[in-house]
Amino acid sequence: MVRPKNCRVVSSNLKEIHFKPQGIPLRDLAEEVLTLDEVESLRLADLDGLYHEKAAEQMGISRATFGRIVQSARHKVADALINGKAIRVAGGVVKLEGLRLFHCLDCENRWKKPFGTGRPESCPSCNSQNFMRVDNLSQNGIDPNKTRGFKK
Repeated sequence: MVRPKNCRVVSSNLKEIHFKPQGIPLRDLAEEVLTLDEVESLRLADLDGLYHEKAAEQMGISRATFGRIVQSARHKVADALINGKAIRVAGGVVKLEGLRLFHCLDCENRWKKPFGTGRPESCPSCNSQNFMRVDNLSQNGIDPNKTRGFKK
């Protein structure tokens, strides 16, 4: 009997999404499914450039398990790119952890809230409801590096 998978810590709150080759309807494509922990492993190893040991620590798993997850994810992405398949991100045994960053557009205040606590009702500094998540800033034409109080 196979042992159940341990819950992996993921700091990205991705909903189910698809990536596909342009010009071909999704229904006509074969599909590769990347789990949320596989996407997180790609983010940590390839985007953030972390060593496997540090990335595994962040996900709450062993280094060897991290290596297997990232290898599986890379294989699926390569297969989809080379063979013209769609990629669907969904599923996995994960626990969302980490902080979301918010930015008030009225007073320039920035604050953090943990995942899973819901959207704040207002800015804790000025009680304004004119705020957004920091990861949404660049999508709305605001350079997060040029706003007052932003620290990397």
